[in-house]
Amino acid sequence: MIRTLILMLFTYIFFHLHASGNLTKYINMKYSYLSYTAMWILGVLTVVQAYYYLKGSDSTDCSSEGCCDHDHDLDHEDNMPWYKRIVIYAIFIFPLISGFFFPIATLDSNIVKSKGFSFKALETNDQFAQTQYLKPDTSVYYGKEGYDELMNQELKNYIDKDTIALKDKDFLKGMETIYQFPGEFTDKTIEFDGFAFKGESISKKQIFVLRFGVIHCIADSGAFGMLVEFPEEPNIQDDQWLHVKGKLTTKYYQPFKANIPVLKVENWDEIDQPDDPYTYRTY
Repeated sequence: MIRTLILMLFTYIFFHLHASGNLTKYINMKYSYLSYTAMWILGVLTVVQAYYYLKGSDSTDCSSEGCCDHDHDLDHEDNMPWYKRIVIYAIFIFPLISGFFFPIATLDSNIVKSKGFSFKALETNDQFAQTQYLKPDTSVYYGKEGYDELMNQELKNYIDKDTIALKDKDFLKGMETIYQFPGEFTDKTIEFDGFAFKGESISKKQIFVLRFGVIHCIADSGAFGMLVEFPEEPNIQDDQWLHVKGKLTTKYYQPFKANIPVLKVENWDEIDQPDDPYTYRTY
């Protein structure tokens, strides 16, 4: 009975994530088919397990020793010490408790502060789970020739535009292209939405405007965006959402010891946080 209940609850959690739209807090929806597949497999396993449980419950009560041989032989689980069973069930029950009772957190500037903020990706043992900041970098998923070809193709999509509005669907692609070819976009008008993060701004007129992007799943998410420079010191707090528009330039940023694109803001507005604050990499 416990196994049936656990499978049923796991199936419900996957269903609820899809129905509520909260699955986007964990993975790029391009890969949602994996979650759908898991949900259906869990559903089938729940039905199968319930069938065997009910079949066992309806089996004839054995009064003779012979008829009980096949129904009451202790299986491996029944022979297992009670404390081992508790450990095994706890492994499955803990994620259920997390799914039902822990709030779904939205990544914000506190995550950036706690992990540190740098221009280059923070190195980890897993090259596919890097923590990235400012510049999206999908080069780890391609060979050099394949990545160069991809970036040159993306450049063609933007190079002829005088004004580039980085909307949800192309935020990561456009931002990566700008960082890859900053000279090609100098003096072009760029506009995008993001949340404010003061970071190590060397001028009171400067602030980072970022947006968390998900390439595959939350493990490879990063805070992507630009350093923006206002005409005068703005009264903006961390996590305030903004729409910024201005001309692109490049400056040497001492804390990162690197030249980075900087948006010289001409127009900006405070906006509400979007229903889905994340943006996703599409190919």
